Amino acid sequence: MPSLKDLRNRIASVKATQKITKAMQMVAAAKLRRAQSAAEAARPYAGRMAVVLSNLSSAMHGRIGAPPLMVGTGKDQVHLLVVCTAERGLCGGFNSSIARLARDHAMELMQQGKTVKMLCVGKKGNDALKRLFAKQIIGVEDLRAVRSLAFKDARKIGDKVIDMFEAGEYDVCTLFYAKFQSVISQVPTAQQLIPASVDAEASESFYEYEPDEEEILADLLPRNVSVQIFQALLENAASEQGARMTAMDNATRNAGDMIDKLTLTYNRSRQAQITKELIEIISGAEAI
Repeated sequence: MPSLKDLRNRIASVKATQKITKAMQMVAAAKLRRAQSAAEAARPYAGRMAVVLSNLSSAMHGRIGAPPLMVGTGKDQVHLLVVCTAERGLCGGFNSSIARLARDHAMELMQQGKTVKMLCVGKKGNDALKRLFAKQIIGVEDLRAVRSLAFKDARKIGDKVIDMFEAGEYDVCTLFYAKFQSVISQVPTAQQLIPASVDAEASESFYEYEPDEEEILADLLPRNVSVQIFQALLENAASEQGARMTAMDNATRNAGDMIDKLTLTYNRSRQAQITKELIEIISGAEAI
């Protein structure tokens, strides 16, 4: 049984940890408001771009010389998985859920005889996947120095993805991230980037474009890759803070429960020691 000094040290240690988790919860709550606003503000733009692309894709369907970013290479052999996670931990199962979805998708492709390549955006995704897919990981994008996400950060990743596609290094590109729904709900999501996925419902209305579709798509398709990556990074930022806020709240509560149990054990041990000392004193007095 631990001594009273050990129990006092343990209680003090847990109280110090509780202060840290409480502070991290408050910081995550403050960051969540900004990250959630940014993610929600970007959704209409990304959604509208998807609608425009769907209409243009329908207009271009069946034409000779359609952009490769829209129709692909005509093959389905080499797949690039862009896995977006956080740079830091202590956010519950946020990182592991995204990595698990990417891992399951990669294993399914490899069982079908496909070639899989991975581009990890975020340190935690690389840490989780390199145990099984060290040979498949072709690069890691480090965003630890980025304090506030901007479109230029996503544009850098998007340009790299497009350059690899134009070099013939893969046929299909899929993006993995967590879509923010609420503080307690972040949904791991897989979205095909290349060839551009077409929403049939969004393409029911047709428009006439000026200039022609080919010229618009030549500029819009590369931009769409960066826009979707930027949207994924913003969703991830909000999801990360929501998951961290929940995880730190649970950790603070658990620390409080542990403090109560240790305090009860300490009081009982102290009372038992006092009782033992009293018995020894009384026994000694009677012996005299």
